[in-house]
Amino acid sequence: MKTGVGLYTALVLCLLMGTVFLQRPRPKKPPKPPKPTKRPSFKPAPPPKGPEPQEPTDFPPPILGPPSMFPDCPRECFCPPSFPNALYCENRNLRTVPVIPSRVHYLYLQNNYISEVTAEPFNNATELRWVNMANNRIKKVDKQVFEKVPGLLFLYMERNQLKEVPDDLPVGLEQLRLSHNQISKIPSGAFGKMEHLALLDLHHNKLSDSDMGKNTFKDLKNLVQLNLAHNILKKMPANIPNGIAQLFLDRNNIDNIPKDYFQGFSNLAFVRLNYNQLSDKGVPKAVFNVSTLLDLHLAHNQLTSVPLFNPQLEHLHLNHNSIESINGTQLCPFSLSSESLTDEALMPRLRYLRLDGNHLSPPVPLDVIMCFRHLKSIVV
Repeated sequence: MKTGVGLYTALVLCLLMGTVFLQRPRPKKPPKPPKPTKRPSFKPAPPPKGPEPQEPTDFPPPILGPPSMFPDCPRECFCPPSFPNALYCENRNLRTVPVIPSRVHYLYLQNNYISEVTAEPFNNATELRWVNMANNRIKKVDKQVFEKVPGLLFLYMERNQLKEVPDDLPVGLEQLRLSHNQISKIPSGAFGKMEHLALLDLHHNKLSDSDMGKNTFKDLKNLVQLNLAHNILKKMPANIPNGIAQLFLDRNNIDNIPKDYFQGFSNLAFVRLNYNQLSDKGVPKAVFNVSTLLDLHLAHNQLTSVPLFNPQLEHLHLNHNSIESINGTQLCPFSLSSESLTDEALMPRLRYLRLDGNHLSPPVPLDVIMCFRHLKSIVV
């Protein structure tokens, strides 16, 4: 009986355990990740219809200067506290000239994108002495600009796009630099009454003989340097002031020098005529016999002989011509047996002679060495 009860009890326990295992929840599978939602696509708005902006897109934006203690300092410039008379507006990507304070004597506007110089910014700039507007895109300068700055002494406008010399320049100018423009016209009287001008730089322009009248340079009584190199001149410029010291005419098409061209020049020390069309026919033998001349450049021409020169000449450049021989006896201003060649004060002063690029070969003739005893260097 007890055995039957035990079997019965064991059977009930097994059934209960099976029920428990059958009711145990099965692990659920992880839910699938939601599908990514598509991002809404935004189409760029069409450009507004109408005219394109006038400002060229290749110009970078203007650069503002640092804060200034001067309330009248333009935001796009720098006004140094230690130098209140100067206004630095260079390398600022400017399109126009800012308003110039009345205290300014020195104005730096180089390396910008200025295309026109108007009078308004200079209304109060009556004390200006120095203006540098080099390397811009200036095509036009209003006539009234220079009326505002009567005391201007130095004007630098090289590397712009000017086609003629500006009108009504201040008569007190001492230096005028207009190189690397497109100047093909000098208005009549452009340099009239400019008695204080010492330096006039017009090199690398488009000036021809017809663009310069006979009296263009006549009134420049204190001119020291005239630079007309790299133009399209065929003749020597007329009526150069006889007090000039430096005359630069390289890279033109000059083929003739009048016989008496340099007569009366009292201070002429440097003459440069490299890269022209000069031949023996166009160079009178004694045209360079000028007592004040120290440095003479005649390289890259068509000379076949060495022109005569004064004993005071120290540097002579004759390279790249067609010279086939050099005769020291003919060149020497004195006889080789003369006592003058033993007198230090009278001895020819030539120190540097360049003859390379000709039809010559070393050695240098002995009579050249005997005459020009101050020679330090001869390039053949």
